[in-house]
Amino acid sequence: MSAAAISPNLFEAARVGDVEAIARLLETAQPDIRRYARATCRSSADAEDAAQEALWILFRHVGTIRSLLAFSAWLFSVVRRECLRLARKAGFAAPLEESEAEAGLLSRPESDLRLDVAAAFEALPPHYRDVALMRDVKEMTIDEIADALGATRQTVKARLHRARALMREYLTR
Repeated sequence: MSAAAISPNLFEAARVGDVEAIARLLETAQPDIRRYARATCRSSADAEDAAQEALWILFRHVGTIRSLLAFSAWLFSVVRRECLRLARKAGFAAPLEESEAEAGLLSRPESDLRLDVAAAFEALPPHYRDVALMRDVKEMTIDEIADALGATRQTVKARLHRARALMREYLTR
């Protein structure tokens, strides 16, 4: 789906919680989500399930997407994850070995990898993104992050772990 198919005004209205805008956004995104799910999932039943789950996730999390530019990548990663989850559940897909995934990342051109990493950060929910940026970009310590966010060390460490896992998943798919 291209971000051009969705007007910035519609996206922003949906992002801030306008119910009608969310409904129009779901309606606009649905055909592309279904098409992508049919191309990605192993079966038509899985494609339907993945598309429905992606629409539900979009409905629940549209407010966490920071920009229209990140919208398509975020949404398609949701569909990919759902297709993979359904395939694993059915016993069809084995997870990639970590070394295979790392080799795939390192084989990409640096400029593409930078764009992918930026998109992966954008796709993170805000509470994970903030922690990951503070630690991995600003190089703050866990204690500094905890103080800045008013959170416990354990919360920061858990969020950082989850953020890195989500980014790893985003980048290896």
